Amino acid sequence: MPPLWSWRPRLSKAFTEFGFGTPGVPPPRSDCSNILFMTLEVIVLAAGKGTRMRSALPKVLHRLAGRPLLDHVLRTAALLEPARIHVVCGYGAQAVREQLGESGNINWVEQVEQLGTGHAVSQALPHISPGATILVLYGDVPLVRENTLNTLVTALGSGGLALLTAELSDPTGYGRIVRGDNGDVIAIVEERDASEAERAILEINTGLMAGSAEQFSAWLSEVDNVNRQGEYYLTDVVGCAVRSGVTVSSVSCADPAEINGINSRAELAQAERFFQLRQADSLMSAGLTLYDPARFDLRGQLSFADDCEIDVNVVFEGTVTLGSKVRVGPNCQIIDSELGDGVEVRASSVIEGAKIAANCTIGPFARLRPGTTLATGARVGNFVETKNAALGKDSKASHLAYVGDAQIGQRVNIGAGVITCNYDGANKHQTHIGDDAFIGSNTALVAPVTVGDGATIGAGSAISRDIPPGQLVLTRADQKTRDDWQRPQKKKD
Repeated sequence: MPPLWSWRPRLSKAFTEFGFGTPGVPPPRSDCSNILFMTLEVIVLAAGKGTRMRSALPKVLHRLAGRPLLDHVLRTAALLEPARIHVVCGYGAQAVREQLGESGNINWVEQVEQLGTGHAVSQALPHISPGATILVLYGDVPLVRENTLNTLVTALGSGGLALLTAELSDPTGYGRIVRGDNGDVIAIVEERDASEAERAILEINTGLMAGSAEQFSAWLSEVDNVNRQGEYYLTDVVGCAVRSGVTVSSVSCADPAEINGINSRAELAQAERFFQLRQADSLMSAGLTLYDPARFDLRGQLSFADDCEIDVNVVFEGTVTLGSKVRVGPNCQIIDSELGDGVEVRASSVIEGAKIAANCTIGPFARLRPGTTLATGARVGNFVETKNAALGKDSKASHLAYVGDAQIGQRVNIGAGVITCNYDGANKHQTHIGDDAFIGSNTALVAPVTVGDGATIGAGSAISRDIPPGQLVLTRADQKTRDDWQRPQKKKD
């Protein structure tokens, strides 16, 4: 079901169609209708360089599971169906926009000077309707879930400010949540500015918050930069809200790993493992067998049918589809490919941009490059490389061969050391091999060339002309033996 706030335009249209109200004007609100009829807009703070990453790349462009950190945040934010997402960027702004692309629902806001989180939010506010509710997210906090954000926004009730908090056994580095005698939130104190008593508090501010755009604008106008960092802290709006008599609600994040920010390479690696384990748990719940969930990586989308088994250190990238009873051996990489029912991929094979029909066997140590298609029952063995090649039903290249820009018929045998010589230094050329052909070991097929149905090529041949069907072709030199020959001997000193 869509989040409640996404129903506002739908309900407005329904009221108008049934004769209530004016087109384009939302229906009247009751005291309990704020959440139902408010407009949600999201602000994502993504302006920082990320000095601790030791990189020229903007921090939010470092990759988690194959995608930029910011992309994870934007995808989660989009699930909430906000009216608009405002991304505040600064360092490397152009690179960030180019990486993430343009979208009609994203408004890019540049923070020319990085003067703190409060200043960053203030840069986006002029682009937001004062009547909207805003949700503040961070481009380097990629693991937060949709349900957590839904709970946070819903906690606003009829107004006020809502914070996402968490309790950590080691809160070092985080701002602390300070509560009054009645348990209400009264302030957030940054660790650099905290007293010893405040640093002992285990409840921390995650930085994620929601509230009225109009109120945020008023509160931020009161915030100053009198602190050790000389920055305008967004967290100072809590004190402003309390002083103005506004309720500050809090939602505790059930899984603190969701709110981990990425500030270093080590933290990025930790987030990667957490994210991969999260994906592994979801896939196993859906019926996928993973021999060791801790040694599995998905950097894209994986769909699968019944009874598939994945061994250790397998990496899936892009969009991968597995039929039923597919088995993938250890140390394999599969990218943007389709594998049919009963396919077996043996150890240490790389498959990219390939379409593999049922009951094929691949590897070990095989490399299928883009444009490869295997028909039912085909086999590609160890140290075989294919590219833009189609192998017909039950054809096989069992070892040590290169098949590129080739159309291979059914039941063809390609021996060890066979090469399709497809490139002349300027252009690629096609090799066509008919059904039931036999290509002997160590044969070079110099394209363009056609081998007819049922033809046989003797081992060690170099073929540069078409071969008729059913014929045996040899291009070997005559073998000679010299009785008078002696092996050279090294002269002794």
